Amino acid sequence: MIEHDVVIVGAGLAGQSAALAAIAGGAKDVAILSKVHPVRSHSGAAQGGIAASLGNEAEDSVEMHDYDTVKGGDFLSDQDASLILTESAPEMIYALEHMGVVFSRTEDGKIAQRPFGGHSSPRACFAADRTGHAILHGLFEQVVKHDVKIYSEWYMLSIIVHDHGCHGIVVMNIDSGEIEVIKTKAVMFGTGGYGRIFQTTTNAFASTGDGAIISYRAGVPLEDTEFMQFHPTGLYRHGILASEGARGEGAYLINGEGERFMERYAAGMMELAPRDIVSRAEQTEIDEGRGGEEDGDAVYLDLRHLGRERIMERLPQIWQLSRDFQGIDMIEEPIPIQPTAHYSMGGIPTNVDGEVVYDEENTVLAGYYSAGECACVSTHGANRLGTNSLLEACVYGDRAGRSIAKYLSGGYEERPATPQVFSDAVAQATERADRVRAMDGPERLGDIRNDLKVAMTNKCGVYRDEGPLTELTDELREFRGRYARAHISDRTRRFNTEFLEAVELDHMIELAEVMVAGALARKESRGGHSRRDFPTRDDENFLKHTLANRAEDGTPDLTYKPVKIIRHEPVERTY
Repeated sequence: MIEHDVVIVGAGLAGQSAALAAIAGGAKDVAILSKVHPVRSHSGAAQGGIAASLGNEAEDSVEMHDYDTVKGGDFLSDQDASLILTESAPEMIYALEHMGVVFSRTEDGKIAQRPFGGHSSPRACFAADRTGHAILHGLFEQVVKHDVKIYSEWYMLSIIVHDHGCHGIVVMNIDSGEIEVIKTKAVMFGTGGYGRIFQTTTNAFASTGDGAIISYRAGVPLEDTEFMQFHPTGLYRHGILASEGARGEGAYLINGEGERFMERYAAGMMELAPRDIVSRAEQTEIDEGRGGEEDGDAVYLDLRHLGRERIMERLPQIWQLSRDFQGIDMIEEPIPIQPTAHYSMGGIPTNVDGEVVYDEENTVLAGYYSAGECACVSTHGANRLGTNSLLEACVYGDRAGRSIAKYLSGGYEERPATPQVFSDAVAQATERADRVRAMDGPERLGDIRNDLKVAMTNKCGVYRDEGPLTELTDELREFRGRYARAHISDRTRRFNTEFLEAVELDHMIELAEVMVAGALARKESRGGHSRRDFPTRDDENFLKHTLANRAEDGTPDLTYKPVKIIRHEPVERTY
């Protein structure tokens, strides 16, 4: 058995921020576990910026940032969480700068800030179009400096919850295949999102929702999973992110007829409307026959008027990606794009201190913390504004780490778990692993996974409707049956990637079930959840958070809890 005071699962911005904050608060024995090398964490794929009301390019304030965030979230944001996020932003940017994160600069040497969708002032601090990469590496340097123990390429199989407290995790060393317990006083999940359940996504292959489903199976509900953000500018057919920073720099969206179409949908902000509005506009253009490319399933991002110098200074990565994956030089011609699954607003419910809560009364599960995309403190509500994700990961990762340090120094109360608890946890994980490795049915994992992605995209995508969602509910039961009849050809233990893909697919199917249940029950349109059969927002019946508990038969059982409204009453959301 391995022992640490603190184990953080996930090595992205949330996990590394939590580790550094826990150490700053006095924690002595902190470890990070990740199924990929830390600098391969998906935080590194974020491009466009991180938000803060510095006011370096135009007048700005915390109050403006806060209201933009709440309005952008279609008034489902918990407003205590949003205010903490936006108040903490300037200090966080300067802390990152002092760690060595190299931000792009204005001519007079200040941190440069570009406009972003849904923001009323340019507040996206950026490092060209590689912002997440720059921050991730800056944090990792500090993690190495502070001698944090790194378990790189280890996979978490389960969390050990006993007597209303968290006691550790069961893990597998991917290299050896060995399964063992890491016993801890505190566990923090920063395991990221689950965009891989869709056919076209900006998400890395690792974004399969492991932490969310492992938490769900341990008795913690999942919050607001029906709110999935589709990014307006994924490269056509690939899904690779073309940063919103491109539109922040002035790029246009045009349809297959060459028309700059956003005037029909958000005349006040055009291409810089929030992502849910822009994605729906694009999908409408496509559905109504004004799309481009051979199948009509694309629109275009046009940067030609920006000129070579500005593109290569501010957007070099997008230029390279469009050239490498589409064979297009965006300096010379528009690049085809489409709405692409991007960010999960829902996840593991937490309070503003990063503590995981497990019921409608927000009761804390002792020793268990979460932050980043896998968590739902609900700063983002029904729709996240661009550049608030990196900010949330850093701010709430930091708050979770500080909360862990406080818990260890004064609030920790020994809740001894017997050796039997740990041995049972290992036995259950081992039995599951052996069962997966022994799968010998006629179904191919890749076929099941691809069919799942297509079904989710077609029936629970940008637009939703009761008929297709009901059909999808039945199809997901069929996917569960097909999974039980799947085949694995690699039965070895060492670095068995087929085994990992099988476990991840199991997680993806169950996450899809939870998401579809929430989408079917929410009979309104709000933010990233848009119902054609219920096209308006319904504050009277649905100004509330969905909580999905796992019933005894494994199906989602939905309850709700209120939204925290402290300063901004809901109004009609227009741009």
